[in-house]
Amino acid sequence: MLRDIDLNKVSDGKLYGINDMAKTDCNGCKGCSSCCRGMGNSIVLDPLDAHRLSVGLKKSFEELLKDCLQLNVADGIILPNLKMTADKDACIFLNNGRCSVHSLRPGICRIFPLGRFYENRSFQYFLQIHECPAPGKTKVKIRRWIDTPDIKRYETYIADWHYFLKPLQEYAMDFEHGENIQKLSMHILQQFYLKPYAADSDFYQEFYERLKASKEQLSIS
Repeated sequence: MLRDIDLNKVSDGKLYGINDMAKTDCNGCKGCSSCCRGMGNSIVLDPLDAHRLSVGLKKSFEELLKDCLQLNVADGIILPNLKMTADKDACIFLNNGRCSVHSLRPGICRIFPLGRFYENRSFQYFLQIHECPAPGKTKVKIRRWIDTPDIKRYETYIADWHYFLKPLQEYAMDFEHGENIQKLSMHILQQFYLKPYAADSDFYQEFYERLKASKEQLSIS
């Protein structure tokens, strides 16, 4: 999600790379699940997030929408997000205070309490100092904290996805283009989420093939 923030107010004032250490670990979050509650529709899934859940839970994207995801407008474009329970306003995957899909968790969950600061077609991480209430955090190398294979390739993908969406979201938030927004959203949902990725193939290769085709179809660079 696009956010206009003052890093000096929400962070420790530093920007981090994957080989830096940051105070993110709070002893395995024992006895705490605050970050899994009251999130509304803010846990937006990128295509790899949705693919991981689809493969790991053995469900199609349509089945995920019935059970654990929902669609909402994120900065002008309709995208999927994790569903919260109606009674406790908690993540649908929270079970007895623990994440039941921890190995499949979305990228936003993986980096928390870190955020991403985008610039120059890339990004760095920043430590959100007001988001996690747990005391006594210890330093962990960010590469280890994110716990994602082929991390450099993953980071390139995250940046490319962000900079693909950004101009489309800016276009969508311009009310003059209102009649085209639904078509744009449906294109993104169909091309990157509803159309299954092969479970046994290279996700990134398939994603970039779709990205190239979408850029050509949407006439963006």
